Amino acid sequence: MVKLGRRVGKLRKMAGLSQEELSKITNLKRVTLSKIENDERKLTAEELINFAKIFNMTVDQLINPKYEPEIVILKNEDKKEEKITPFRISVPQNNAEKFKQVLLYILNKVGSKPHIGQTVIYKLLYFIDFNYYEKYEEQLIGAHYIKNHYGPTPTEFSKIVQQMIEDKQITEVKSEHFNYPQTKYLPLKPPDLSGLSANEIIMIDRVLANLSDMNASEISDYSHKDVPWIVTEDQEAIDYESVFYRTPEYSERDDDK
Repeated sequence: MVKLGRRVGKLRKMAGLSQEELSKITNLKRVTLSKIENDERKLTAEELINFAKIFNMTVDQLINPKYEPEIVILKNEDKKEEKITPFRISVPQNNAEKFKQVLLYILNKVGSKPHIGQTVIYKLLYFIDFNYYEKYEEQLIGAHYIKNHYGPTPTEFSKIVQQMIEDKQITEVKSEHFNYPQTKYLPLKPPDLSGLSANEIIMIDRVLANLSDMNASEISDYSHKDVPWIVTEDQEAIDYESVFYRTPEYSERDDDK
């Protein structure tokens, strides 16, 4: 049975909207929206249709948990046309460019290690993003992460990587590592760090130093013990705000004490 309220909450988080912002769009009180997302209040037929319109979906797509919204990399000239609705996961061009440079930086530093494949990169990006958000309450890349079986997965990754392959920034290599299929990415150029602050580079280096020696199984298990992953339902978007409830083992703030 589809939990429509949780589905609405997942789509809201993937859109980067707060409950307050969505309540204004829908003209629903925030407390009402909270009850809907927790499946404590059923959606009316009219509300179901309205949410479908807001998320730029048909009602059938909204109630289908396997349907994923389109990911769009916005060009700079598209910014003026960007609206809260209709809904797509829109990645501004400057954010996409930052994603690319961070990925190039990671690949240039640790990409040649035999165990650094796609799964490990997913987790490195997750910890870079969430550790930075916890420490500074600001986005570094600000990617959208979904809770999958093997750990947090950035939803924008495949589209951005495809662009980088086409632009000859990286190359993709399919191979095996200890008899398991592995997708590796190797850099074809150095990163441009002009768009990264000193604190951002320090955080990336810190995560790489602490976690890049872990293989796919080890870093997946490690991510499964982090509070943001624990409190998120399967296939749901992981909320950045949950990072402030981390245990001392994972907390960046505790490291400052």
